[in-house]
This record gives sequence, C-alpha cells and structure tokens, in this order.
Amino acid sequence: MRVFNTAGPCDPARHYMVPPLERLPSARRLVEQGDYFVLHAPRQSGKTTLLRALARALTAEGKLAALQFSGETGEPMGDDYAEAQRSVLSDLRRRARNDLPTELQPQDPWPESPPGGLVAEAFAAWARACPRPLALFFDEIDALRGESLRSVLRQIRAGFPDRPGGFPWSIVLCGLRDVRDYKAASGGNAERLGTSSPFNIKVDSPLLADFSEENVRSLYGQHTSETAQPFTEEACSLLFDLSRGQPWLTNALAREIIDGMAIAPPTPITAEHVQTARERLILARATHLDSLVARLAEPRVRRVLEPVVAGGVILSDTYDDDVAYVRDLGLIAPGNPIRIANPIYREVIVRVMASSVEGNVVADPKSFVDPDGRFNLKRVLTEFAAFWKEHGELLAGGMTYHEVAPQLVLMAYLQRVVNGGGVIDREYGVGRGRIDLCIRWPHKGAGGERLWQKEAIEIKVWAKGKGDPLAKGLEQLEGYMDQMGVDHGVLAIFDRRPDAAGVEERTVFEEVRTAAKGYAVTVLRG
Repeated sequence: MRVFNTAGPCDPARHYMVPPLERLPSARRLVEQGDYFVLHAPRQSGKTTLLRALARALTAEGKLAALQFSGETGEPMGDDYAEAQRSVLSDLRRRARNDLPTELQPQDPWPESPPGGLVAEAFAAWARACPRPLALFFDEIDALRGESLRSVLRQIRAGFPDRPGGFPWSIVLCGLRDVRDYKAASGGNAERLGTSSPFNIKVDSPLLADFSEENVRSLYGQHTSETAQPFTEEACSLLFDLSRGQPWLTNALAREIIDGMAIAPPTPITAEHVQTARERLILARATHLDSLVARLAEPRVRRVLEPVVAGGVILSDTYDDDVAYVRDLGLIAPGNPIRIANPIYREVIVRVMASSVEGNVVADPKSFVDPDGRFNLKRVLTEFAAFWKEHGELLAGGMTYHEVAPQLVLMAYLQRVVNGGGVIDREYGVGRGRIDLCIRWPHKGAGGERLWQKEAIEIKVWAKGKGDPLAKGLEQLEGYMDQMGVDHGVLAIFDRRPDAAGVEERTVFEEVRTAAKGYAVTVLRG
C-alpha cells in the first residue's frame, strides 16, 4: 500500500503523488529547445521529485541524456571552490551510475583542470563523448556558498556558447531563489554576486507553485481508491484551507491522521480529525516547520513579519529584496496583499514568537473551566491583567519582535490556558491594524451533544502620535463578531505611547457596547 510522503522525493511505487510533470509543463519545452533556466520554490515543494521525473522521462524517450544531481554535498566546503566542485562532480557520477545506461555515463576519471575550471571541463568532456545531447538538472544549487557558487555559475556561463557538441544542451539550476537573487551566502548575506550577473544566459525562472485544490483532492482520492477510506467533503475543504496546497503540509496532515492518530481504513476522515491533526503537527514542530521558524530571528525576515503580525505597513530601505526573500522561503504567499502563506504557518509563527513568554505563565488551565465545562474568559482576562502588571512589560521588552511584543504576551497567555482543551484561530496581516482571535472551546450541551463555545477578541495598539483606537476598534470588532456569530467580545488596547501612564494605572477594564448593533464588549487597556 502506498503512503503519504513527508521525507525526500516521491516514488510513484511507494507514495501517493500529484503527477510531477503536470505541475510545470513548461519545463519540458524549455529543456527540449536547449534553454538554460532556473527553477525555484520553497523547501519541500516537490522540486527534486519534478526534476527526477523529467530526467527519467527525457532519457527514456531516447533523444537526450538527462540527469538530476545535487550541489548539497558541496555546502560544507564553503569558499574552497575546488573541493566544492569535486564533491558536486562526485555526486553527479553517483547519480549517473544509478540513473543512466552505461553508454551515456561520464568518463572516469574526470579530465584534469585548474581549480577554477573543474566543472566546465567535466561538462565539456562528457558532452563531447556522450552520444546524445546532455540535459543536466543541478538541484540544490544554492547550497553552494560564496566563491564556490560564483565559480560554478561563471563556468556554466562560459561554456554556454559551446553547446551542444562541447557543452550540455540544457542546464537547469534548481534552488530556493531565482538566480538573480543569489547571494555570496544563501542564508541572508546582503552581498551580491556581482554587478554583472554570473548567469545572464538564463531565459526563464519558473516558480513551482503549490498544489491546487484539484491537485489536493486528487491526491487524497488516490488513497480512497486504494484503501476505501474516504475523506468527507468538509475534511477535504478544510485540508486545503489549512495547507493552501503546500505539498509537505498536504501530505503531513493526511499522514498524521492515518498513521499518527491511527484512523485506519475504512473509517471516514472527518473535519474533526483534520483539526486534531493540525494541532498535533503544530505542537510536534516537525522538521519542515522547524526549518522555517529557524529563520524568524533573521533581520530580513523580522522586517517583513513584524508589521504583518502587528497589522501595520512594511517600511524598509530594502523592501523589495526583503519581501522576495521571505516569499522565497515560503513564509508568505505570492501576490499582494502580503500575507502568511497558510493558516498553519500563521499559527506556528506566532507561537514561536511568543514561546519565551508562554514558558513564564504558571496558571493552571483547569482553573479557567467552569463546572458546566465552559471556558471562563472573564476569569482569564482578570488573571492576565494581574500578570501584565507584574511581568508583562519586562517580558515584552526582551522580545525580538519588539513592535508586536504586547500582543504576543497576551496571545502567549491565552495559548497557555487554552492549549489542550480548545483552539485559538488568529487573523492578522499587513494593513489590518489589529489582530483578531477566536477561541473555540468544546463543551457538552444539555443533551450530552458536543457544542463549541466561541469567544471573539481583538487586539490593538495605541501608538505614538495617534488617537485613542477605541472607536475604530469597536467598529472592527463588531464586524468580526458578526463573522464569528457571537454578540459579545473583548477589545484589548495596549498603550505604547512614550508618555503613557504607568502599567499599574493604565491596566483597567471597562464595559461598553458597539455603536451599530449594541453588542456587549469588555475593553481591557494595558
């Protein structure tokens, strides 16, 4: 039986998979017409699966000798470009032995060459000896760093005019970013490779997009066909809404339900299973999610994500490059307005930002549950106000994301007391001017049925030079309450003005009503 894959390239014999060549039809055309181009997408998006499938298909058709290989083995060599090239060529030879018939493999050993020309000489010798034109798919190109990356790119450009008899017919560079954005170090160093592009021969830079909703349903349909275990309509819709088609998340959610939660065929997979799997993935912080959150401390990432979470606007001297970098990491979605790529990333990012605060919250979550099983938000807010007076400003002052620190302190407190019993849904983004939270808490009705208590919370900041945001906040909260289907809510306003009163004096509650519909609102100022 095939499974949902969450580690490494997909194998059609072992994994459910979206047909890789259908995800980027232009790739075959570009290779066949002899182009050099860049394929880029965030980590674990299916790039290697696509390149391997394309290489095998083109080779099997008999017109080209196509091969996918990786630059990842050259990463530890840093600026030692000779050793980096030798390591890459070693991986290329190993892949050729596995994937190409003997007559199409490169000669052994590689020709002698000065340190700055090892790749060019190897490619040239192989192209001259191979009975077919070569198509080489250089995966993980951005694993190479500094002088190693610069040297390889310049050698490829230098050999371009000699194709196909004296150099590969087509070369595809595959990595996280478009080659025009490659830096001397791919991890965020601002130094460019040079004013003259080292790869100005490329004709295109296609982005491998996430799965469409049709792709996601087709993938899950493969499992249903092979096991007779259906996904309900609500489950399919929620799975796409949570992942937005990100390939790893699409597979990981289904795998968590089937293997991690042991929901075995033929039991139908429901929306409730999906919500449980979502929370388990977030709490487990799998390798894929950890690799993303490790970037949150980078200044370039912070300059984009801080205003996104705060609901402000991005003001940066390097706006275009910072946004492109964070988008290439997969943290924000393509297009505008700028927004986090999917709801799971949105949740993980905020939890990581606030994790240091959550560890300081000693409240017992059980103390906020009433005898009837409902969540006592009023008691939570009272306890939070005391916590904020004593610890809040100190904790906020030590946070990396300083501009959104008070909001994170409140969210961390809520997460600590809600975690394990209920769910917090968050909405935030550039230009919103606030963060909206919906606490969903399960409890039993009079007849024993499962019901969901919903609490709407809006968080705003009173910034320097601005007026009191109360009126605007109530108007915004009223709209959010309508959206959530509740007639009561909480508006938290944090005063960040330099001349604001002390925290003891300004941390107060008041009860008000919205202007249009008269909904009851508890206002917490802090």
